[in-house]
Amino acid sequence: MVFDVLLNRGFIKQTTDEASIRTALSERLLTCYIGFDPTADSLHVGSLIPIMSLVHLQNAGHRPIVIVGGGTALIGDPSGKTEMRKMLTKDAIEENKEKIQQQIARYLAFGQDKALMLNNADWLANLNYIDFLRDIGRHFRVNEMIKAEGYRQRLEREVGLSFVEFNYQLFQAYDFLVLNQKYQCELQLGGDDQWGNIIAGVDLTRRVAQRTVFGLTFPLITTASGAKMGKTAQGAMWLDAEKTSPYDFYQYWRNTEDLDVGRFLRYFTLLPLEEIKELERLEGQKINQAKEVLAFEVTKLCHGELAAKEAQQAARALFGGNKDQIASAPMASLSMAELKAGIPIVEFLTKTTLVTSKSDAMRQIRQGAVSINNKKVPSTDVVVTEGSARDGQVLIRKGKKSYFVFELIEE
Repeated sequence: MVFDVLLNRGFIKQTTDEASIRTALSERLLTCYIGFDPTADSLHVGSLIPIMSLVHLQNAGHRPIVIVGGGTALIGDPSGKTEMRKMLTKDAIEENKEKIQQQIARYLAFGQDKALMLNNADWLANLNYIDFLRDIGRHFRVNEMIKAEGYRQRLEREVGLSFVEFNYQLFQAYDFLVLNQKYQCELQLGGDDQWGNIIAGVDLTRRVAQRTVFGLTFPLITTASGAKMGKTAQGAMWLDAEKTSPYDFYQYWRNTEDLDVGRFLRYFTLLPLEEIKELERLEGQKINQAKEVLAFEVTKLCHGELAAKEAQQAARALFGGNKDQIASAPMASLSMAELKAGIPIVEFLTKTTLVTSKSDAMRQIRQGAVSINNKKVPSTDVVVTEGSARDGQVLIRKGKKSYFVFELIEE
């Protein structure tokens, strides 16, 4: 049952009525939707949680609706934002919408009796505002709206909340009502920061259409170290191959922290849970095999199998060293800010698994056994800086066969 698939893979944070959602998903083919505002010309890896949830629902026979919010993008969702979004022109929004549609189409099958892709500008752009306030706005209570986390946080900050943004919840709720009336949509999904907006849509549909609909949210994802998903030293990890190459995309997932591998395999791949559990049992350097599987599977879904194979081969040939040894090398994250400040080589080596102590590090350097990016470290006085970075990484080698890779991140 697809609800259990989503639950066991970690997708579900909150629901409006778990028992009723379970029943609806098991007894009939359900129409469900998620909205994506085209505020940029590409989605990033943070959008993969909602996209993958729709993949699972479609694979179970349900009908996804993807709303590319050409209308709501003109307003700007304040949820999770510390300041007002930059206002975009209609032309820019239309260009962004077309590119985002192409990206989502890699994951979902669109067409007759399959997934639908709609633009909420079709019903929002020509609304009569006075009629909208009389017919829709009267169902909202300001004292309830400002309790929503996204509004509350903004109201507590000096920047405040603009009246334009304050309207956003009404429009998103209206989306749900329209989709229910025109397409019999019964379930809205979104990130947990969307909970207030989703609840508003559930309530509005009940009040106006006298119909029961449901909401479900996903947890907001961070890495095990607390870093934001998709944020690296090179910037955001985009789904557009022109903004983030398949190689860099692959490397991002290949450099996943050890503690995140199993979780990310559940979220971002379609591998069976039994296979994921086997990969989770790998320990030590063998966990890098699981990271390769993760990187390959996620890249294949986003860019196709050929691009994933090419990225995998390029990654294994990283820095021109021994492919197998580098591919299986232990890895860790390192702050770019820390590297820019400079790290003494002895201290730097102790952050790896290549030495056991500072004295061991000094001995290995004096023996000429340590190289960074295939350049021998000449003395214990060397300071490692951002000049040692290559493609967002630093490769350290001890002797001929021992490697360690740092993945650089912005904090």
